[in-house]
Amino acid sequence: MDSQGAGVQVGTGAVTAVVRGADGWPVAEAVLTLIDAGGAQAARAQGDGSGSIAATGLRGGAYTAIVTAVGHEPLARTAVVRDGSAADLGEVELRRVGGADLPAPGLWRIDPVHSSIQVTAKHLGISSVHGRFNDFSGEVRIANPVESSQVEARIVASSVDTGNSMRDDHLRAADFLDVEQHPEITFRSTGLRSRGGDRWDLSGDLALCGVTRPVVLDTQFGGVGPDPWGGTRASAAATAQLRRDDFAMTFNQALQTGIAAVGTTLKVAIDIQAVRQD
Repeated sequence: MDSQGAGVQVGTGAVTAVVRGADGWPVAEAVLTLIDAGGAQAARAQGDGSGSIAATGLRGGAYTAIVTAVGHEPLARTAVVRDGSAADLGEVELRRVGGADLPAPGLWRIDPVHSSIQVTAKHLGISSVHGRFNDFSGEVRIANPVESSQVEARIVASSVDTGNSMRDDHLRAADFLDVEQHPEITFRSTGLRSRGGDRWDLSGDLALCGVTRPVVLDTQFGGVGPDPWGGTRASAAATAQLRRDDFAMTFNQALQTGIAAVGTTLKVAIDIQAVRQD
């Protein structure tokens, strides 16, 4: 969205940006303010629903670009504008106010209605099949220090859902999840290590198909805040890559081309909301 309220536009340069939150989603209606070398406001623009902003009508020169949004911490960058062209700030990430505040010590229970566990596998070597587990639960016990916290999660293996009943039945069979013999998938944390900012390594033991192996979840803490029902929630997202044969899921069908029908690597993406228990 173009500049608004910046006075007379006398130049032909511009500054552009795409504003996103720490979770990767666009920050709608963020504001980009440009301050010139003399400390005066040269332009002000409001972004759209996709997080895109364009401040136009700028003379060539160096500006301080300040990006703000309600509920987020402001961020400043330097932009060098040339007449007739745009200085692109690229993707600008804003952190929520209080987003760095860690959850209070105590028990937090995962809310499955507002959480998801998704798995992606390659199919025929050229595309991906996406699935999810619809039935799961878990608890997060926040400790002081937070590195001593513990996470436990349980997944009902038969709740796998890829949107195709025939494929889901095969995934529940002995070739893959073998849900009759191993009805539950579990994760129990063994360590939590900060990587700086809102990034953490969550280590734990994953029990899948009767095999227990250590895994590390690349975790991003989303923040803490109140919910509309009088509670307090914390959020986090995590990713991991697993090899099927590490968990005794060795079935595959080789095509004439030599490419496996189902890839050997699984990508896991987790988004969690946990509610504090009083």
